[in-house]
Amino acid sequence: MAASGDFEASPPRRSATAVWFPTPRQVALCEERLPTVGRDDVRVRSIVSGISHGTEMLVYRGLVPKELPLDLPTLKGSFAFPIKYGYASVGRIVEVGSEVTALREGDLVFVHHPHQSEYVVPSSMPVPLPDALDPEAGVFLANVETAVNVLLDAHPRLGERLVVFGQGVVGLLLTQLARRSGARLIVAVDPIGSRRSAAVEAGADVVLGPEDDVEGEVRRLTDGLGADLVLEASGSPDALDLGLRCLAFQGTVVVCSWYGMKRVTLGLGGSFHRDRLRVVSSQVSTVDPALHPRWGPSRRLSFARELLGSLRLAPLVTHRIPLDRAEEAYRLLDERSEESLQVVLRYQ
Repeated sequence: MAASGDFEASPPRRSATAVWFPTPRQVALCEERLPTVGRDDVRVRSIVSGISHGTEMLVYRGLVPKELPLDLPTLKGSFAFPIKYGYASVGRIVEVGSEVTALREGDLVFVHHPHQSEYVVPSSMPVPLPDALDPEAGVFLANVETAVNVLLDAHPRLGERLVVFGQGVVGLLLTQLARRSGARLIVAVDPIGSRRSAAVEAGADVVLGPEDDVEGEVRRLTDGLGADLVLEASGSPDALDLGLRCLAFQGTVVVCSWYGMKRVTLGLGGSFHRDRLRVVSSQVSTVDPALHPRWGPSRRLSFARELLGSLRLAPLVTHRIPLDRAEEAYRLLDERSEESLQVVLRYQ
């Protein structure tokens, strides 16, 4: 046994506050002990995190198949509840392991991590952000990467005519990127007036509500031909069926919505076969194999990070809510979603 003078006490274990869903539509703030920072780990202190209005709200409402495996190593629990969920955290590194060389204390980073005041992750997970970037802009990195992936899957051509269903955060990003890609006509469809107004600012030429004659208007605007591309980002199963009806011959609808356990009914007995229409799934976990080896996840991520400084992101943040009022944030999204675009949780 070492003499008392040779004994060195271990530093006390740190704790952090994390958001958990104990059951559907319930929020709990739980104290968690943080693991010791290993040689190749970093500890991140959160500044802000974004709540996903699509996927995360499906989880919150219990609308995800219970047997589905978690797809990020930072998530905890299961879709059968309880679950710790979220994937858009921005913070600064406050401690680095002895073998970490690519990151330093003070670096601003994005991490695919649930809502938590501090956390320890392998140094390979944080994505460095420009130090001058507004941390609130950083929370959009996952959404921007998703939108980039949708455009890579859609393959829009110069002068094409597009319809974008849904003008939430991802839909508005798609509208901005579609305008940059050289689209001749962009029609944005959303039931919420404030989002239709935001779509005009994002570059949409025409904005419609689902109560309008969307199919008829698209046909009129395209001399009866229909849209070349439809991007479905609304999360509404009805939008997919309407989107198919808006397409031109050999047109494509790209589905980036995740419907969870919501069933989708499509009318495939009309023009679907004769017009050779296509339905393409876009999911951010992979890049279109046809683009390999030129495009891969690292190139896509790098491009999305570059876009953070030039896209219109600040107007998308409509609510800033402290972590200790997280339950209020989810209730807002669940009961009055028409009042918000991006809700963020603030930690400092």
